[in-house]
Amino acid sequence: MPAPAPTKEAKYYAPSWPLTRRSRGRRRLEARRGIGNVYNRRMARRLNWRDRLVLAADEALRTLAGLPNAAGPSPAELLDDCDLDREERAESIALMRVNHAGEIAAQALYQGQAVFARSEDTREHLASAAREEHEHLDWCRQRLVELGGRPSALTPVWYAGAFVIGLLASVAGDRVSLGFIAETENQVEAHLHDHLSRLPSRDRRSAAILARMAADEAHHGTMARLAGGMDLPPPVRSAMSVGGEILRRISSRV
Repeated sequence: MPAPAPTKEAKYYAPSWPLTRRSRGRRRLEARRGIGNVYNRRMARRLNWRDRLVLAADEALRTLAGLPNAAGPSPAELLDDCDLDREERAESIALMRVNHAGEIAAQALYQGQAVFARSEDTREHLASAAREEHEHLDWCRQRLVELGGRPSALTPVWYAGAFVIGLLASVAGDRVSLGFIAETENQVEAHLHDHLSRLPSRDRRSAAILARMAADEAHHGTMARLAGGMDLPPPVRSAMSVGGEILRRISSRV
């Protein structure tokens, strides 16, 4: 019986280098990564800004829909909740609503910055920080539910505004974008410590969440500076501070 003619697909799945001892090891390694043949290498391509914009839109819908994404347990998980009085509960709800709005803005900021990021390292830095920020968002949402509160009614506004700011920062270049992260995290860490001082002393669960968030924000800022983030001019830092204050004042009430 004659051997079947080679199919069109065969050339895609055939090895593209002689199977020496060294290349066999390389092929096994690439097979585990999903790129061990010509077919997969041809299918893979670098995402352009249009692709990243589509992905950012998908992430926006997921975030605004409130889909849970936390990979790790909440810092408050092992702490007992206590019965707060009416005034204490109202104060905790207002503060946690502000932090939830801030984490919504953080998600949008990172997604916007990733669209026009120049280097793969910068995009990976943004993706890593965004994953931790999504944990913060889930923790704040969970705590609001426990307290009987609700997120800010202006959540889509916070997201849209921060996304546009992230886009503008990424257009200015990776050093500016990373510097923007560093300054943002510096200001967020300061307001988290302020909230820790204002929380009712008996609200240990909210305090545990905010303390963990403050530590993570400090780490994000440090990593952004080490990655090459530049110091932003004083007028830009002042404008960022004013924008953050507007978000805090409005989201605590609306």
